[in-house]
Amino acid sequence: QVTLVESGGGLVQAGGSLRVSCAASGRPSTSYYVGWFRQAPGKEREFVAAINWGGDSTHYADAVKGRFTISRDNAKDMVFLQMNSLKPEDTAVYYCAADPGGSVYSPDAYRAWGQGTQVTVSS
Repeated sequence: QVTLVESGGGLVQAGGSLRVSCAASGRPSTSYYVGWFRQAPGKEREFVAAINWGGDSTHYADAVKGRFTISRDNAKDMVFLQMNSLKPEDTAVYYCAADPGGSVYSPDAYRAWGQGTQVTVSS
């Protein structure tokens, strides 16, 4: 069983940057992918990015490619999402998820979720 805790959300102006973090505990961090998802009011939860803890495999949604970067610190069991050139449409609650049993792009595949952190981008 893995436990995830997000932090680092906040309010930022359009064009600005923000980094959200995910702290993992419970299972050895090298055994699973970690993904970031987001959910805006009235919308479904959507995939943002994912990274393999044990290697250098990363995946991004088209909407964030070139602006967001996912990374990990295996020594600290942390995963980060660096968000640059933020847009108002990036406003959402950002969730960290781990251990997908299927596609890394599908929220239904993930077995563990954090509580989420709010990111608000003002225009």
